[in-house]
Amino acid sequence: MSAPPVTLPPAASPVESPRTRSDERSVPGAGWMVVGAKEFGDHLLSARFVVLAVVLGLAAATPLYFATGSIRDIASTVTDARAVFIALFWLAPDVGNQVTLPSVSGFLAYVAPLLGLAFAFDAINGERADGTLPRLLSQPIHRDDVINGKFVAGLAVIGVVLVSVLGAIAAFGLIRLGIVPAASEVLRIVLWVLLTFVYVSLWLAFGMLLSVVIRRAATSALIGFGTWLLLTFFGGLIVSLAGGILAPVAGTAEEQLQNIGIQETLRRFLPDTLYREASLTLLNPQVSTVSTPATLSGYEQAQQRIPSLLSLDQSFILVWPQVVGLVAMTVACFALAYVMFMRQEVRA
Repeated sequence: MSAPPVTLPPAASPVESPRTRSDERSVPGAGWMVVGAKEFGDHLLSARFVVLAVVLGLAAATPLYFATGSIRDIASTVTDARAVFIALFWLAPDVGNQVTLPSVSGFLAYVAPLLGLAFAFDAINGERADGTLPRLLSQPIHRDDVINGKFVAGLAVIGVVLVSVLGAIAAFGLIRLGIVPAASEVLRIVLWVLLTFVYVSLWLAFGMLLSVVIRRAATSALIGFGTWLLLTFFGGLIVSLAGGILAPVAGTAEEQLQNIGIQETLRRFLPDTLYREASLTLLNPQVSTVSTPATLSGYEQAQQRIPSLLSLDQSFILVWPQVVGLVAMTVACFALAYVMFMRQEVRA
C-alpha cells in the first residue's frame, strides 16, 4: 500500500531589500527641476541680470516718455478715441520735430535678443571650462536634465525680466496718461508680452546651441552677439542687395512690386522682421495687412480699403504665420543643441 503524497508548503517569496527598491529608481524623475532651480538662483543673483534689466527698462522707457505727450494731445482733440492706451507701445514718437525714435516694441526688437544671448552663451561651455561638467553628469540625474534645466532656467529669468519691466512701463503710462485701458487692450498687451517671450526664447536657444558647439565661452559670445548685430542692423541691407540681384528693377511698376515682394519674402527669414510685423499688428488694431500686394490691382484695392479697427482674433489670424515661424526657429535651435549635447563626449 503506497503512502499518500506529501504536499509541500509554497515557497516563501523573497523579501525585497531596501537597497533593491532604491536601485530601481535611483535617478530622480525631475532632475531638470533641480538643475533649473540652481541655475535660476544663480541668474537672479548675477550682475548680468541687474545690468540687462536696467538696459531693457531704459530702452523701453525712453520712447514711452516722449510718446505720452503725443498721445495726450491726440486724446484731447479726438472724441471717442479708442485703443489710445495701447498706442504707448507701438507709437514712434518725435523728438523736437527732427528725430523720430523707435517705438517701445521697436526698441525691444533691438535690445531684447541680448537678454536671451546673455543667459545662454556660457551655459554648457562655461561648465566645461570650469571642469564641473563631468562632476555634474556624474550625479544621479539623466544627461538631458542638464541642458533641459539650464534652458528652463533661462526661460524663467526672461519671463521675470519681461513681466517686471513691461509691467512697470504700463503702470508708468497709466499714471502719466490717466487713461484706463479696455479689456481688449489688456489682452493685446498680454499676447504681445507672450510674443516677446517667444522672440527672446529664440535667441536663448541660439545661444544654447553656440554654448554646446563651441568650446570657449568668449568665442560663443562673440559669434552670438555678432550674429545679432548682423541680422538686426544689417539684415535689411543684405536683403535689399539680394532682392536687387534676384529681381532687378528696370522702371516699371510691376517690376518694382515684384522686387518689393521678393525683399519681403527674404526679410521674413529674419527674426526681428517677424517680431516687428507681429508686434505692430497685435498692438495696433488699425493694421489690416502685413504684406505689400504683388500686383497693381491688389495695390489699388488696398488703397481703397476703408480704415477700421480689427478685433483681437482677426489681428491674431494675421500674425499667425509670424508666430509659427518664431516658434519653429526656437524649436529647431534647441533641438539641434539637445541632440549635439547628448552625442558629445564628456571626459573627467
